[in-house]
Amino acid sequence: MKILMRTMIRLSVVATMMTVLTASCFIQPAMAGDTSKLDRAVDKAVKKLYAKSPAAVELFKVAKGVLIFPSIKKAGFLVGGQYGDGALLMKGKTVGYYNTVAGSYGLQAGAQEFAYALFFMDTDSLEYLNKSDGWEVGVGPSIVYVDEGMAKTMTSSTAQKGIYAFIYGQKGLMAGLGIQGSKITRINP
Repeated sequence: MKILMRTMIRLSVVATMMTVLTASCFIQPAMAGDTSKLDRAVDKAVKKLYAKSPAAVELFKVAKGVLIFPSIKKAGFLVGGQYGDGALLMKGKTVGYYNTVAGSYGLQAGAQEFAYALFFMDTDSLEYLNKSDGWEVGVGPSIVYVDEGMAKTMTSSTAQKGIYAFIYGQKGLMAGLGIQGSKITRINP
């Protein structure tokens, strides 16, 4: 029994180390000083979101700011991580660049890529993003995740406060349950 327990512990340690190494290779900054590539990716992501959700088009018109992450890469096995770069748009123009980093632990396995957009509907939420030294999702302003059903009934008059998140363009497979924390930080390329 002791031998089996030691073997299980060693396998868990090896699997965790492999996951961390794999995730660090898989999750690389998309922007290494070249913002033009990120700007093109953000434009493409906005068009993809427009095509997917008419509600997003309406929110874009009234939001104080929209933070677009065109490519978030996520990988894990027990321990996971995700990373992506994005841009904050105000009135259709880029006003800043951000990255998001997250770590997770739990029953999980796989790899995936997705995009997401955060619509800041009021000045307080946008100011919190700009004034905080790295904004932890889940701490601070509340976020409403918009699914297809909610998007069909949402209008610019019903979404006036807080932050609305659209997750779209998923590729790959990531399954499991776990505890996750993510942080969004302004970067200066």
